[in-house]
Amino acid sequence: MPIRITLSVLAIALLVAPSLVPTARAQDTGMPAGHAMPMTGKTAAPDLSRERGSDAGLFVARISSGVEPIEINRLHRWTLHVDGADGEPVLGAVITIDGGMPMHDHGLPTAPRVTEERGGGDYLVEGMKFQMPGHWTVTFTIVADGGEDRVTFDLML
Repeated sequence: MPIRITLSVLAIALLVAPSLVPTARAQDTGMPAGHAMPMTGKTAAPDLSRERGSDAGLFVARISSGVEPIEINRLHRWTLHVDGADGEPVLGAVITIDGGMPMHDHGLPTAPRVTEERGGGDYLVEGMKFQMPGHWTVTFTIVADGGEDRVTFDLML
């Protein structure tokens, strides 16, 4: 008798459980109508703006790619423009670059770097490459005018 009750409870749980799991509507996921996928939690959509302030507010940075839209498996050149918090172009900065795919826990497939200061706050970045579609982040660490700060850009490729 206890086994029959346990099996009955298990069968009911299996029938009811799917209705308790939140799902995304097909039109929200790009899936065909009639399909849904379980939602494991809400995450904020990445901010895809190409201009933003640095973490501590020391700089305002803007990126532009020599290839638009940004292509996969192709090396690109970018321009990074850096202004100080006062709105004046930052000259003589030392800039390092890091990035990767946060959802896949891997970095960039190349080691992009600033190869030239072009004046007026513009820096040439060479060696940018992305090997797969998805959410990428690129972080610039900027050292200038006695301060150091970071700015991270989100990309959806």
